[in-house]
Amino acid sequence: MDTKINLLDLSLDELRGFIAELREPRFRAEQVWQWMWQKGVSDFEEMSNVSKALRGKLAEHAVIRPPTIDTVRESDDGTVKFLLRLADGALIETVLLPSRTHYTQCLSTQVGCAMGCAFCSTGTMGLARNLAHSEICGQVLLGRKWLEQKNSQDKGERSLRNLVFMGMGEPLMNYDTLVKSLHTLRDDKAFGFSSRRMTVSTAGVPGRMTELVTSGLARLAVSLHAPTQELRERIMPRAARMHPLPALMEELKKLPLRPQERTTFEYILIGGLNDTQQHARELVRLLSHVRAKINLIACNPAKDSPFAAPTMEAIEAFQQVLRDKGLVAMLRKSKGQDIEAACGQLVTQKQKEQARTEQADA
Repeated sequence: MDTKINLLDLSLDELRGFIAELREPRFRAEQVWQWMWQKGVSDFEEMSNVSKALRGKLAEHAVIRPPTIDTVRESDDGTVKFLLRLADGALIETVLLPSRTHYTQCLSTQVGCAMGCAFCSTGTMGLARNLAHSEICGQVLLGRKWLEQKNSQDKGERSLRNLVFMGMGEPLMNYDTLVKSLHTLRDDKAFGFSSRRMTVSTAGVPGRMTELVTSGLARLAVSLHAPTQELRERIMPRAARMHPLPALMEELKKLPLRPQERTTFEYILIGGLNDTQQHARELVRLLSHVRAKINLIACNPAKDSPFAAPTMEAIEAFQQVLRDKGLVAMLRKSKGQDIEAACGQLVTQKQKEQARTEQADA
């Protein structure tokens, strides 16, 4: 059994402590940290400014082990979806979303998810476990490396600029590791992302939303998807019971937002379920006491999903009701439909393929 420590699981302070235990000077930790995160090096022998003696100690006691890429799918629209395999064999997803000038990466925080949202493929998996620091930040290592290689081949210049925690799992249910990861992602000696360019999406975990906003580490987005408690219980049963809509809105009213800052609400429009003009009017009433910005997202149902995508007429009518009442409502274009880029679709497909193979071999 490999008992070596994965250095990617350590914060900078924890790495300093580990280096001290090896009886090496403190500054060596900063050197190793930069090699791992800033330069993406996983071989100690490539750390040219680290002493040979320390490189030997590190090889004896530690490893640098990010997730590995199992499958890559590229969409006609430029979206890239990665199926990543973790050290224990578990599978997660991360997605690169292109815009004209840059990419945004969608990150996972858990293997599976306990929220059980009816429209989400990940919700059918249940929760297996939380992701470790190495597995969250390791997604960014792999995404950045893939883009560097693509830019080199295509002579492109689109870099990774934004991060959104909107992949598999409920980020605020893995809060301590999320915060640890956000510190690493912000560190100028690691990735150097601005907190304004990182967004954490949540179904609404009591108290944790306020903690995150107060920390200033990232922006908050709330997955709402329904204007009433009754409908939210149908669409997001566990989230709706964990933080009922009246209590959720009360916490959001009290968030310590900066001047001019708005809370982002995500609303997936599901054909015939929550996409009527009456639903839009109910949403206006719900959000009347908060500074809100609404991202409307057309449902991208999996092949075996009971839900349907909304019509363009329904989308436009819904959006117009919100705008007529003075709300900022943007339609977020669904990307990667031809590669099953919605959350959890690739993992669940892979699991079904593996199950069929095992049955055939039995």
